[in-house]
Amino acid sequence: MRVPVVNTVRTGRSAFRLSLLICLLVFPMGCAVERSGGLGSNIEAGWQPWHILDTQTGDVISFADLMKDLERQDIVYLGEEHHNPYHIEAALKVLNQLVVNGVEPTIGMEMFGWDGQPALDSYVSTTQPVTPVTSEFLEQVRWKQNWGGAFEDYAPLLTFARDRHLSVRAMNPPKPLIRRVVKLGLDQAKQEPEWASWDLDREEIVDDPAYREKIFDQLQRCHGGSAEHYRTMYEASMVRDEGMARTLVLREEELRRGQAGSRRMIVSYTGAGHVQYNLPVPKRVARRLGGAVKQATIYLLSFDTSKTEDVRALMQESIADYIWLTPMDKARPVKPCR
Repeated sequence: MRVPVVNTVRTGRSAFRLSLLICLLVFPMGCAVERSGGLGSNIEAGWQPWHILDTQTGDVISFADLMKDLERQDIVYLGEEHHNPYHIEAALKVLNQLVVNGVEPTIGMEMFGWDGQPALDSYVSTTQPVTPVTSEFLEQVRWKQNWGGAFEDYAPLLTFARDRHLSVRAMNPPKPLIRRVVKLGLDQAKQEPEWASWDLDREEIVDDPAYREKIFDQLQRCHGGSAEHYRTMYEASMVRDEGMARTLVLREEELRRGQAGSRRMIVSYTGAGHVQYNLPVPKRVARRLGGAVKQATIYLLSFDTSKTEDVRALMQESIADYIWLTPMDKARPVKPCR
């Protein structure tokens, strides 16, 4: 049985993981926990798409063993490569198994902004026969404004929620607000009327040193721009991650206040960058809940044998609690920038 520990992300991590805090920017973990060895394979040459890797042990574990751990959590984070159908497939597999096992998940989605929540609620709660998504719905949910790309890529998650009467939470602060932070910087954006209209004037935007080091490094390696542009982009990243953490915490507090009944939890579905090293969103959630929360992170990664060295590096860095290898998305090859 796992016991929540202050400032813990995945309860039950070994002392070895604790030793990686400073050099690998990993959020502190708790005590070791007994867990089945699954397939018991840590032979890198044998890694294949759909293998699930435990970064603590290096083992390939079974989906059943993964689910045993996930069902103990309050919040599970799935980090995807955007618009990758195999990652949607993995998410649906997790969600479906939770439902089969009597767990009622709330689905948090980065792809929707807070300003689209009313339309999202209406869509997933309707009892009317399923009809094709209309341009009116996409306009109401502000899809193009907040995300863009093919809505059909993410529609399976909403269809799953609608068919099973599950709640879906829009995780992102509205995109226009984020753009103002990028353009003006955080201090000036805080003076904008829209900042207070979303109650962000009541929120603490925490500038965490480990997060800052990781995000700044990635911005400088992955994006062109000036030092000033890096600064405002970094500040926008803080606001987004803090806002997504707020969304999850508000829902977690609702679940804790709810009546006893079916087992409930949250499954967060975002880009993988928001779960890396547990820093962007999970650590902020833990801070807001005083550490009394059980969380696990899964890094979804397109894989073929040419990426073995990349996976080995991610394992050594403990990018997440689990790395779930999937087939490559040939239509949209992704070169992640770490």
